Amino acid sequence: MDVPLWFALIIVGWLGIKLMRPPMWLVVVLLLGGYLLADSLLAPVIDTAVK
Repeated sequence: MDVPLWFALIIVGWLGIKLMRPPMWLVVVLLLGGYLLADSLLAPVIDTAVK
């Protein structure tokens, strides 16, 4: 069974928000920070660290 990564991330994120109930500002900061880091000069460094 192959599940697309984007679908798995949506499900895990939705479950995390429903079960842990973090503040909405924290969710927005994490999403925006991840988006900005992915498009920054640090992206290759983060990519090699994750792999």
